[in-house]
This record gives sequence, C-alpha cells and structure tokens, in this order.
Amino acid sequence: MALAELYTQYNRVWIPDSEEVWQSAEITKDYKAGDHFLHVQLEDGTELDYPVDPPALPPLRNPDILVGENDLTALSYLHEPAVLHNLKVRFVESRLIYTYSGIILVAINPYKQLPIYGDAIIHAYSGQNMGDMDPHIFAVAEEAYKQMARFSVKNQSIIVSGESGAGKTVSARYTMRYFATVSKSSSNAHVEDKVLASNPITEAVGNAKTTRNDNSSRFGKYTEISFDPSYRIIGANMRTYLLEKSRVVFQSENERNYHIFYQLCASAMQPEFKHLKLGSAEEFHYTRMGGSTTIEGVDDRANMIETQKTFALLGLKEDFQMDVFKTLAAILHLGNLEITAVGDERSSINLEDNHLNIFCELLELNSDKMAQWLCHRKIITTSETVIKPMTKPQALNARDALAKKIYSHLFDYIVERINQALQFSGKQHTFIGVLDIYGFETFDVNSFEQFCINYANEKLQQQFNLHVFKLEQEEYMKEDIPWTLIDFYDNQPVIDLIEAKMGILELLDEECLLPHGTDENWLQKLYNNFVNKNALFEKPRMSNTSFIIQHFADKVEYKCEGFLEKNRDTVYEVLMEILKESKVCIQSVMINFSLSLLMETLNATTPHYVRCIKPNDEKQPFEFDSKRVAQQLRACGVLETIRISAQSYPSRWTYIEFFSRYSILMTQQELSFSDKKQICKIVLQRLIQDPNQYQSGRTKIFFRAGQVAYLEKLRSDKLRHACIVIQTSVRGWLQRRRFLCMKQAAITIQQYFRGQQAITAQALKQTWAAIIIQKYCRGYLVRKLCQLIHVAAVTIQAYTRGFLARKKYRKMLEEHKAVILQKYARAWLARRRFQNIRRFVLNIQLSYRVQRLQKKIEEQVSVIKLFSSALNLAYCTDIILQLQFFIFPVVFKRVLESHFQSQKENYEKEIEGLNLKVEHLSQDINHLQKLFREENDINDSIRLEVSRLTSENMVRCSQAKHVSVTLQYNPKLLVLQSPQKLALYFYIMNLMTLLYADLKPRGVVVNTIPGLPAHILFMCVRYADYLNDADMLKSFINVTIDGIKQVVKENSEDFEMLSFWLSNTYYFLNCLKQYSGEEEFMKHNTPRQNNNCLKHFDLSEYRQVLSDLAIQIYHQFILVMENNIQHMIVPGMLEYESLQGISGLKPTGFRKRSSSIDDTDTYTMTSILQQLSYFYSTMCQNGLDSELLKQAVKQLFFLIGAVTLNSLFLRKDMCSCRKGMQIRCNISYLEEWLKDKNLQSSNAKETLEPLSQAAWLLQVKKITDDDAKEICEHCTSLSTVQIVKILNSYTPIDDFEKRVTPSFVRKVQAMLNNREDGPQLMLDTKYHFQVMFPFTPSPHALEMIQVPSSFKLGFLTRV
Repeated sequence: MALAELYTQYNRVWIPDSEEVWQSAEITKDYKAGDHFLHVQLEDGTELDYPVDPPALPPLRNPDILVGENDLTALSYLHEPAVLHNLKVRFVESRLIYTYSGIILVAINPYKQLPIYGDAIIHAYSGQNMGDMDPHIFAVAEEAYKQMARFSVKNQSIIVSGESGAGKTVSARYTMRYFATVSKSSSNAHVEDKVLASNPITEAVGNAKTTRNDNSSRFGKYTEISFDPSYRIIGANMRTYLLEKSRVVFQSENERNYHIFYQLCASAMQPEFKHLKLGSAEEFHYTRMGGSTTIEGVDDRANMIETQKTFALLGLKEDFQMDVFKTLAAILHLGNLEITAVGDERSSINLEDNHLNIFCELLELNSDKMAQWLCHRKIITTSETVIKPMTKPQALNARDALAKKIYSHLFDYIVERINQALQFSGKQHTFIGVLDIYGFETFDVNSFEQFCINYANEKLQQQFNLHVFKLEQEEYMKEDIPWTLIDFYDNQPVIDLIEAKMGILELLDEECLLPHGTDENWLQKLYNNFVNKNALFEKPRMSNTSFIIQHFADKVEYKCEGFLEKNRDTVYEVLMEILKESKVCIQSVMINFSLSLLMETLNATTPHYVRCIKPNDEKQPFEFDSKRVAQQLRACGVLETIRISAQSYPSRWTYIEFFSRYSILMTQQELSFSDKKQICKIVLQRLIQDPNQYQSGRTKIFFRAGQVAYLEKLRSDKLRHACIVIQTSVRGWLQRRRFLCMKQAAITIQQYFRGQQAITAQALKQTWAAIIIQKYCRGYLVRKLCQLIHVAAVTIQAYTRGFLARKKYRKMLEEHKAVILQKYARAWLARRRFQNIRRFVLNIQLSYRVQRLQKKIEEQVSVIKLFSSALNLAYCTDIILQLQFFIFPVVFKRVLESHFQSQKENYEKEIEGLNLKVEHLSQDINHLQKLFREENDINDSIRLEVSRLTSENMVRCSQAKHVSVTLQYNPKLLVLQSPQKLALYFYIMNLMTLLYADLKPRGVVVNTIPGLPAHILFMCVRYADYLNDADMLKSFINVTIDGIKQVVKENSEDFEMLSFWLSNTYYFLNCLKQYSGEEEFMKHNTPRQNNNCLKHFDLSEYRQVLSDLAIQIYHQFILVMENNIQHMIVPGMLEYESLQGISGLKPTGFRKRSSSIDDTDTYTMTSILQQLSYFYSTMCQNGLDSELLKQAVKQLFFLIGAVTLNSLFLRKDMCSCRKGMQIRCNISYLEEWLKDKNLQSSNAKETLEPLSQAAWLLQVKKITDDDAKEICEHCTSLSTVQIVKILNSYTPIDDFEKRVTPSFVRKVQAMLNNREDGPQLMLDTKYHFQVMFPFTPSPHALEMIQVPSSFKLGFLTRV
C-alpha cells in the first residue's frame, strides 16, 4: 500500500510547531494526489489548511497502540516527531526514564531520586535477556556482562555520553555498581568495593557545579574493569581525558570550582586541617568567582568525610592524603597572591605577602624565588640569557597557568595512585570498559574546550555509525535477506577538516611553534584555507574573531581567543624547576589525551551505547522541554539511528508474534495449516500486495515504514466491524425483549378492556355454571389423585416395613451367632484361666507338701534314731528278750515295712523331680553355650567388617572424616579396655555408614513409619543411656550430628535427600524431647513410652545443636526448591497465555523478547503446578511434618508472588487488562492446588495477595474519582510506590482501551499520601519467613519398631 494512500480522514499527522517542535493534527478530508493543501484540525479544535508538497507530506502519527513503546524501533512510522512524542509519553505520563532506540539506551534525567536502583532490581535484571525486561541501565550492563561471561565474546565497552546535566556520571556509576554486585570477588580484598570507591574521589577532584548541572563531570573517564577466568572482578584501571583545567582559575556566574576545594574549606576548622590556614570559600579568589559557593541540599563537610573514607578504603594513607590537601590549599593561597603593577612594563609581589608565604610553606618552596619568577621570565637565545619583567596581566596569567599546571599534575597523580590501588596480580582475562565523556556541546561562547569535546564526539559518532551499519548488515545476512546499501551520514569530511594534513589542528600546532604566533594569525590562516573551499567551514558575517564548523549534530561557532595558549598548555620553565624542588609529592607520569588510543580500544571491544538526555534547563523533575530534547537527540545520534532503520525495514516481527497479533485477519482456510510460518507468508501475500514492502526472513518478518500501521488499521477495522456486529445483535435482542414486554402489556390491557365490555347476565350465569362444573370436576380429579397417592403410599410403606423387618431379622440373626461365638470364646477363656489358676494352686500345694514331707522325714529320722537306741537297749536287756511275746515282733515288722515303703515311694518321686530339674538345667546350659558361640561368631564377623571398613576408608573420604571426628571427640575410644565397648564403637560407625552414605530416600519411605532412621538413632542413644556410659553417648551424638552435616553438604542440591534428612533430623529432635523425662514433653506419652525415657543424662544442650542443624537444613532445603522453580515463574505466571483470545503481544523492536523467538520448550502454568506437586509428594513420602510442609509451601508461594510481581513492575508490556486476567486465572490455579492438597491453613494464599491486588488493579476501571477511591481501599497490600508504578506502566493492547491519565495517577497518589509505607518498589525475594519446629510426639512405642531388612542393619540386636 502506498504511503500517500494512508492520508485519509481521521488519520493523524505531525505539523511543525515553533514552541513544541511538532504538534498533532487530525486529517478532516481525504488527501488526493495533486492536492496542494491538507485539511487538518489541531488538538485545540483549530481548523487548518496545511500547504503540502507531494514528495514531502507531513509525517504520519503512529496508532495509539504503538505509543509508549519500550523500543523506538518498534514504531511503525520512524521519524523525529514520533521519537519525540514516544519519549515524552514515557517520561511525563508513565514516569519511565529509559527507552531503547535500537542498540542505544536513551536515559532521560528525572532530576529526582527513583526507587529503581536497589539490589533487588539488580538481581531482577541479572541473567535476563535484554528484551525481556523494561529498558534500564542495568539491562545494558547485564548485556555487556552476559556477552563477556556467558557467551565468551570479546571485551566489552559501555559508552555513556550526553551534555552536562544529563546524568552521565550517575549512569556510569550504576553500571560499575552492577558489575560489582553480580561478580563478587572470592578474595577478601573487596576489589569491587575499591572500584566503586574510586568514583567519589574522582568526582570530588573532577566534578563541579555548572549552570546546567550541580555535579557536572569536567573530564572524560574510561574505566577498565578487569575480570578473571571466573568472571569476577580482580581490579580496574582508569584513564582520563580532557580535564577542564581552566575551571581552576575561572568560573562563570553561578558556577563553582571543583568540589574538593569547597569540601576543604568547609573542613578548615577541623584540627587536622588547621595548619593549612584556610577559611571559608568566600575568602579565596579561585572559589568565589562564580558567586555561588554552596549547592542546595549538599553538605560539603559530610562529603569531605566521605572522600577521606574512600581514600582510606583504597589504601591511600594519611600522609598521601595530607600531601593532596596541602597542594589544594596551596592552589587556593596562590590565587589570593597580590601582584602589584610597577609602571606599565613591570609588576612585583610583596615578600611579606601572607598567602605567598603560606603557599611556599605548604609546598616547601623558596618564597624569594617564587616571588621573583612569577613577575619575570627568562628568555634564552643562542648567545645570551635575558631576564624580562612581566606586566601585571602577564604575571596574573603566569600565576593562573602555574595553578592549572599544579592542579593538572595533582589530578593525574591521584588517578595514578588510584590505579595502583586497583592493580592486581596475575593476568587479566577480559575487561569491560565504561566511558564517561562529554556529549556534543554548544554554548553562547564556545572555546578550545568545546572544540576538543566536539572533535572527540565526531570520532565517537563515526565509530557508532559504522557499528550500527555493521549490525544492520549482520541482521540481514542472518535472516537471509538481500542486503541493499543504506545511505547513512558519514562525518569523515568533518574529521578530515579537523585532523587531516593542513587541517585545523595542524595549523594550530604550527602557529604555536612560532615565537610571535597569535590567535588572530591562526584564524586568518583558517579563513584563507577553508572559506569558500570547504562547505563545512564558514566565517561568521558579524565577527572576525570566530569561525563556524558544521558538525554532525549542529553548526557551532568557536571564538578563537585563547586557542593558542590552551593548546600550548605551558608554564615558564623556571617555575617548573622551582616546583621540582618541592618535597610534597605531586609529580606524576603525564597522561596525555590520546583520542586515537581511545578509539583503538573501543574498536577492539563490543560497544554498548547509553545516551543521556537533559529534559529541561531548570532541573525540574519530569518536565519535558521538547526543543531541548530534540536538539540533544540530533546531537547524540539517536535520530541518525532511527533514520538508518527507517531507510530499510524498521519494523521486525517474529513469525510467532505476527501470528499471535494478526490471527484475527486470517481466514479459516489459512488457519487450517499447521506451519505458522507458512500461514504468515500466505496472509502477507493477501494483505500487502506490494512484495517490496516486506521481506520474510528465517525467523522474522521485516516491514517497510508504515506497513505495521496499515496492518494495525486492518486489525482495528476488523475488530470495529466485529464490535458493530456484536452491538447489532445485543441491541436487537434488547429491542426485541422490550417489544415483547410492551406486547404482553398491550394484550393484558386488551384483555381487561374486552372483559369489561362483555359482562352480562347470561355471561354471569354461564360463568357460575362453569365454576360449579369446574368445582366437581376438580374435586373428582383431586379425590382420584388422592386415592392413587394413598395406594402408592400404602404400597411403599409395606415394602419399607418389610425391608426394615428383614433387616432387623438379619441383624438379630447375626447378633445371635455373635452371642454363640462369644459364649464359646468366653468359656474357652474361662477354662484357660481356670487351668492356669489350678496349675498355680497345684504348684503352691506341691511346694507346701514338699516342705511338710521334708519336715516329716526329719521327724521320722529322729524317731528311727530313738527306735534304734531303743533296740540297742532291748538287746542289752535280757529281761525284755525273755518275754517271748509273739504278736509284738510281727506287728512291729509290718509297721516298719509299710513306713519304709512309703518313704521309698516319696524318695523316688523326689528323685524323678530332681532329674527333671537337671534336664531343664542342661537344656538352659546348652542354650547359653549356643548363645556364646553365636556371640563369638558375631565378634568374628565384626572383626571381618572392621577390616573391610578399614580398606574402604582408604577410598571413602567421608567415612574417614567420620572416624576422625569421632576420635577427636573421644580420643580414648581406641584404647578402651572393654572389648564390648570397642565392638559397640564399630557398630556405631557401621550404622553411620549405612544411614548416611548408603541409605537412599526412595528405598526407605516405602511401608515404613515416618522418621524410622531417626528412631533407630535414638534407640542407640537410649542404649548408651541404659549403660550409663557418657563417653559412648557423647561420641555417638557427635558422630550423628557430623554425619548429618556431611551428607547434607555432599547432597546440598539434592532435594529428595535434603527432604529426607530434614524429616529425620526433626524426628530425632522430637525423640530427644519426648523421652527426655521433662514433664512438658511427656503429656501425651503412653505409660510404656514413659518407661523408655532417658534415666541418666540431660541432652538439652544437644537438642539446641540439633535444632540449629535442622534450621540450617531447612534453609538449604528451601533454597534448592527456590532454585528449581524460580526459572519457571515468570514464563509460567506472566508470559504464557492460556486464556483464548487475550494475546497481549505487541511489536518489540530491535530488542526481542526471548520468549517471542520460539514457542517450544517454554514453561507454562502446568509446569509450575507439576513442580509444586513433585515437591509436595516428595515431602509427604519422606514423612515431613505437616506443619513444616505448610511452612515450605508458604515460602514457595511467597517466592512465586514476589518474583511475578517484581517482573510485572519491570515490564511495561505486561501491564495490561488482559494480562491482569491471565494473572488472576493463574492465581486461581494455585489456589485450586492448595485446596486439592488440603493446604488452605498454610497461609500460602495470603502471600499471593499483593499479586492478586496488582492483577485486580490492571483490570479495574481507572477514570473517575470513585475509581480512585476504590483502588485506595482495595489495594491494601501494595505500597503507594507500587500502585503508582502499575498505573504509570499500564499499557493498552488495543485501540479500544484507554490509557491512565496523569491526572488520575496524581489523584490516587494524593489519596495515598497518608499511608505510612516505605519507598521500596521491589519485594525482597530473598526474604524467608521464620521457621517454627513444632513438637509432635511420636505415637510409636520403641519396642514395637521393626527394622526392615532393606536397611541392612542385621548387626543391630534388640535388648
């Protein structure tokens, strides 16, 4: 489509304006070829017939959807008004100071402190691709660091330029701070702190207040930050250029000298500075010339203290610092030196001059010589040496030249010492250079300093042009697009005018060599050589002391006065000889400005460009002066980049972006293809007839200027047509519904009206008859229905009662059977109990009878003895033998026989019982012998195991460490006298080896109680307590703790192992509490568990150690989970779009989003949920306590919310209504996951509240006062800074959405002023909630715990 065809009604164009540079206007009538006027209406309603030239129609304005883009190259129309308007919208309305312009970062000075430079922001940008986040100085620094470190590209350079007051120094400082943060040195030298500390020193001696900037750098600085092979900072080196020495002796109105002088004067009354004999800055000529000795909001005394601290941090000792301060004080006293005119040809200095004596005293110089040679000069000819007096002006010039020379030497000396402090041993692997140099300068009066600055900028601009040209060529070649030569501005003619043979600089050097060379003679040579001969050189019409050079940025008029003197930069030789006599060390190796060396360094690196812009001259925050900004954009090369891009194919979309954005323009047939790339090509052939207006590359589509705007117009028309169709249907439905309501109302009215007319006697009779009939008919129907219902109810009741009776019968039958079973069971139990009681009673009776029998035997033995004695007496007595009774012997014999028979039977029974006891004792002896043999076998196996472990210890260092630690805690262990204790020690070591080295979580958690290893460990502790062996207990617990530490250290990235040992450490800690014997931990114990409490030792000290260890494991456990899920959060929560029809992709310009390059292997919300489920299942399998699990989930949800919200703050392209819907949907998925896992009580949902409110804020209406009030009431979890940031970043995705007006943002901000929240923008993703370890007693009795054979702990025996 031809560009002229876009000048139709309702389209908008840019019209030149004298005040705003450009103003917007809407076309009121279609433009036709041949028309000489364009009919437009300005924004204030003014009608205007704008005269046009067909080849040069006014530039078209971009659609609103493209306004406010992160990258200027994403604009469809690339020209100056589009760039200016885009920057203004971002800066004034969105409060965004950074914008990309291709490879350039445009940084506009906000003149206000913004909360976008904290460590949280640094970490947010670290590791991110440049197009994935909002433009930022940290993004440029990360790109340089990533290309150097992650992609092993060559050395890098960051070129920061801009005019005074644009923020160059601050930008360079932030880049160095970024490198120092992301590449921390591993040494204790704190090299990165020293690199950062060099900034305050160089700013003190090289920065000054100007009319444009309170902290203007008056020198150029190139800092090389060196990195080792691990890409950590090891040192730095600084080179300086173009120090403005003239500022030492002269300052314009409302300007100051260098900061260090005012810092010194503010500290004059301090004891360490009294010998410098200084006073206030108003007392010295060199510090009061500008009439402004103070800066609002700046404390020079405090800055002096900071300067001294940074000197000390760099290792620059107090004697060096004092030499520096002496030299600076001497310069101030030199400026107050009174030179008196003696006639017209001579001048003199009073030898009693106080300032002369102080100057010489501080620098340890001869005051007589100094007074003489400041007023005289020595002229050496071939035949003689002539001493010539100087006039007062000449003497004053000599004094000022000496002051400038001293300060220049001092400045170089300080830089030299800083470089020495930043030196490093070893070889530099790579470096990143940061160049902080003046931008193009033009003032009312421009002199030699501006000439040098602009010459350097010409060289830098040439290097920049070539680099842009090279990148464009590489992009075309990478995408296989035919390369066409692009006409770009070549400033080589200007450089030749300045530096070529017989150029301006050569003529200047030639004039300086002449004894009587003057500025006027040199200027005349320039006129003769270049006027009317070189189009870039002009002579002013109204001046004979100036010349004009056409630079790439603008025409600059230079005043020739002082060119020769400043170019010579000489001090009389005699004064230099006197200075050399000084013992104050201020001499340095001269560092001359070498532009060629700088350009050689930059050309050998990959450059990154930062262009700093000053928005207004009044230093007002967020005020945009279009004239000043446009001037700087032309000067810094931004518009040249835009012009180069516009000549080719400025708009570049990936196929995925194009498909997502313009699928609405595709037909069903086109969408049926599976290859998105092919679909895009087919659609483009249909939509854009001219194939020269676009090119299809390998991964991107390249569009000519205006084609994206044309596609956006087609898309808007299609959406508008769809809206009209929807509106037509909705309005038709509403009208039909209204019509039906009206129709029904009319029918009702008609009904009543007709009924009123039809009331007659006949009608009343008929009506009454009809009612009677209806009554009987309805009664009949109701009775019939009632009977039917009655029969149905009776039937249902019958079946129900039958069912209940059968159920009751079955229950009684089951209970009867149960009673029978109980009867027999109870009978059996009663019989068994009776038998046990009877057996017990029999045993008691047996014992009693045995005792009685033993007593009876003893009595019978005594009777037998008596009887025997009686028999002996009978034999002895002849009288008795002679009685001859017959019955007595027989009876006596029978009595004895029966008695002895019963005794014999009793003895046989006793012998039989004793034999049984002997037999039982033999069996016990055999069993004990068997146990003894088994013990010997176990000891033999232990010896074999010890030998095996000894051999394995030679290989396994971790086990050797366990042994060494154990011996360290108990050195007597190897010399224990008891072999049982030595064996127990080896039991412990074997147990530690199996539990720590060989035990795998997946093999333990199946079919075992939670924390089984912890219970095993505690049972070993209890055994040591049972033996009352303190050494054994101490050794075992120390080995246990060290073993856990070792396994956690060796598996510090293994989530499953950390989860397993966190769980077991927690259970081990709980066991020590539960069985400690303390009442507070025994409340829920069973009596059996109370019997297992420790008896001899108090382990409270070890409990504290274990608690600290558990906290350490928990934090490592959380860290591993965070590392595993963090890279999924932003792609899944923000970038992936699961809701149909809410695609938020827009043009991204030169800096492509990484997620837009390829849609394969991207993380989705499902990926996050799967990872969370994996964490949850692993924690459950390892028996992690439910409270600990909830705390871990809460921490993870906080991370998800914080990372997502932080990324939202830094990604303007994500701040849209549709993205708010997607975020709200993703939050609902997380809430559903919590509900599914029954974790609602974990308070994890509350951690997502800030993100939820941010999503709501993106979706809610933002127009009226009520909307502002609702926002303030609802967004209680967001700070004022965060709410304002989201409102400022809100980006409409379509023309149908409205931007948030600055007045609405200010309204919300005013309502939120009463809130007491901090200025912090980002959430701290490193924040960890305090972990609590609740005491949960184990329900398992120790004696009931079984050790699975899979543990391979067969050497353990339960006692």
